[in-house]
Amino acid sequence: MIPEESRFESDPDELVPEDPGLPAGWQVASPDPSDRFDVARLTHLLRAHERHGRGWAGAGVDDVLVEVSEAGLRTRENVVVRDEAGEIRAWGSVHDRAGGRMLYMHVVERDLPERVADACSDVLLEWAAGQALAVGTARGIAVQQIDTGAFADDERQHRWLAAAGFDRVRTWWQMTRPVAPEEADLVEDPASWTGRGVRFRQVRQGADGMPEVGDVRAVHDVLEEAFRDHFNSREETFDEFVHRLQEDPGHRWDHWWLAELLDESDPDGPGEPVGALVGTVSEGSGGAPDGSYVSYIGVRAAARGRGVAKGLLRTIVADAARRGRDRVGLEVDADSSTGADQLYTSLGWRTKYVTESWHRDVPVPG
Repeated sequence: MIPEESRFESDPDELVPEDPGLPAGWQVASPDPSDRFDVARLTHLLRAHERHGRGWAGAGVDDVLVEVSEAGLRTRENVVVRDEAGEIRAWGSVHDRAGGRMLYMHVVERDLPERVADACSDVLLEWAAGQALAVGTARGIAVQQIDTGAFADDERQHRWLAAAGFDRVRTWWQMTRPVAPEEADLVEDPASWTGRGVRFRQVRQGADGMPEVGDVRAVHDVLEEAFRDHFNSREETFDEFVHRLQEDPGHRWDHWWLAELLDESDPDGPGEPVGALVGTVSEGSGGAPDGSYVSYIGVRAAARGRGVAKGLLRTIVADAARRGRDRVGLEVDADSSTGADQLYTSLGWRTKYVTESWHRDVPVPG
């Protein structure tokens, strides 16, 4: 269940040493989501971090507000380092993602002198370790994982994480595929079509635009089963799953699809949910068209080899083309032995940049 109150410690002074080694006049504090200057500064820092790591920036104000706004603080907490003039120079964010798994974001201004940048990083990492203890204690678990990401070429971030006890555990290919207007006819209708005894359809929505709960639960159940044997998979409750995905600025209910295996004797019947895809909108920058993104795609083991994944991917490509979009992105586990990357490559996806997962396990005293 989503907690009524955050499991995190809201006061950074409780987690950071009295003398954190920062320059005179610098302070550790919480950002103010109601202050447009704070939000603008965090957006600038995040975009500069992305630009250095992969060559371009994609984040916007909405991405920052997901982390810092009052609406998100039941499952998130943030800390910033301010200089003597009050300017934010570093930002850390934690997300209580699922039992035993805490996501962590770590951003330090690029133009700081090395000694000052190191001190800022130390503050953020110490704070994150304290938050891991807080959320692990609240959940009553023995070990709390901190899961953070880094761009593959960001040696500064790698140095900081390794020194703080993190291990590089996984590599991810961030792939993209161009979409041509004529691919709007790649499937008969992205809203619903049938092929090889499988129906592919969007989750049903009522007149109010909200989806049928049964369909959303079917998506959750399929993905939970499909990812059960995947790297670092943690059980996520239905409420956690829906709450988290709705927070994404690119979330749209008409970007959720189910694949249903049909009964040959009743092809118009309800069918058995065997695959699911959750997509989002990726906003274009600098006047470029929007794109679509595959946040999740999963197929139940019993239905693999029937073209379900390929059908779902063709569906989101056709849907993107009909919406006038020029690309579909996704992430694939480069270290997985499933061969998923071969499927994506065969359908036109190519790696655009590479990221890494770094983990640290924090023991939680009983």
